[in-house]
Amino acid sequence: MAEQPTRRTPRAREARVLRTERITPHMVRLVLGGAGLADFDATEFTDHYIKVLFTPEGVDYPEPFDLARIREEFPPEQRPVTRTYTVRAWDQALHELTVDFVVHGDEGLAGPWAARAQPGETVRFLGPGGGYAPDADADWHLLAGDESALPAIAAALERMPADAVVHAFVEVADAAEEQKVLSPAGAAIHWLHRGARPVGEALVEAVGALEFPAGTVSAFVHGEASFVKDLRYLLRVERGVPRERLSVSGYWRLGQSDEAWRAVKREWNAEVEAEQEQTG
Repeated sequence: MAEQPTRRTPRAREARVLRTERITPHMVRLVLGGAGLADFDATEFTDHYIKVLFTPEGVDYPEPFDLARIREEFPPEQRPVTRTYTVRAWDQALHELTVDFVVHGDEGLAGPWAARAQPGETVRFLGPGGGYAPDADADWHLLAGDESALPAIAAALERMPADAVVHAFVEVADAAEEQKVLSPAGAAIHWLHRGARPVGEALVEAVGALEFPAGTVSAFVHGEASFVKDLRYLLRVERGVPRERLSVSGYWRLGQSDEAWRAVKREWNAEVEAEQEQTG
């Protein structure tokens, strides 16, 4: 029997918090820097992401930090846990990495940490990953997502050419969560206020009601998994958008922890795709 390839441990980078800013009631911005970003690059995609490493309470790791050694010597419950966040901006000249965190009080792991983070604090992370950037050959662009997708949507809008035709739909809790985003003059940015409605309901309604412009579309749809599934069906089956014109991903799933969602995400995506391809 052929030997299985050795699984490589990804490289853990180390940065420090330079600045923090509360940009909306539920969004905190951290700007990271330091020598650990000397060879970092996040210029290819607009949905670049990093996986921030969090140490379980009461656990200390030997220095220098070595993720491969930690995975070998520490039991699973004492290994770092990760949370995935989109790169909001990367300043190549200054080597400054900007990451936005959704914060809902003490709920979750990364949000409360970001709300408390102070300049000088050390941050370890993996990455970057990524896979989407606005298609220069598309006739128009559709961007849709909730708060978790807002950093990537904002980054995509900033990358668009000045004459791009864009419809961006962003669902947030209320007007206080809207942000000023640089965008092409012809971009239509639709801020949808969720209020007491289920996550994604207003988003699916708004995209479904859109009169699609003529020509080919490049679509980016990310956020809570249930509405992402609904919008994927709308685009692939009802509107006939080819798979290669879509960037679609459930960043999170209501009622599931990050670990639980990641454990089933690949299988869930495959099932959704097979089901919708059959329907279409």
